[in-house]
Amino acid sequence: MILENIMTRPVVTVELDDSLRVIKQILDDAPFHHLLVQEDGILYGVITDREVFKALSPNIGTPLESSRDAATLNKRAHQIMTRKPWTLPRTADVFEAIHLFNHRGIACVPVVDANNRIEGIVTSRDIFRLLEANQHRFNAATNASGESIP
Repeated sequence: MILENIMTRPVVTVELDDSLRVIKQILDDAPFHHLLVQEDGILYGVITDREVFKALSPNIGTPLESSRDAATLNKRAHQIMTRKPWTLPRTADVFEAIHLFNHRGIACVPVVDANNRIEGIVTSRDIFRLLEANQHRFNAATNASGESIP
């Protein structure tokens, strides 16, 4: 199966100079954990909720919050993003994404065209949904071979 068939689109993105405050608000309100950083549709990086957590002062939103803590919300996307993320084209096989997840320690792969323009995103959750949707095929293959899936 190719990525075009399972990728999420449209993709929620932020721009290079968007603040951590904006990024945090998007991720706090969203059911996903990755944002692509772009300018004019060109991919420049990826921000995960973990990177946001690391960039924020632990005192944000607590009685201990100081002006210095609040200033961490003014950091920009380009300051915390992962630059030059691993990408794949829409025609890549799903197993190429799985290989990147397993060997590069990532949980999302931006799907881009030859000009690095964002077309979609594939996450480990997309892979899990694909596996679940095709569970009957795996069970049938396992039953035919006589082996069982634990």
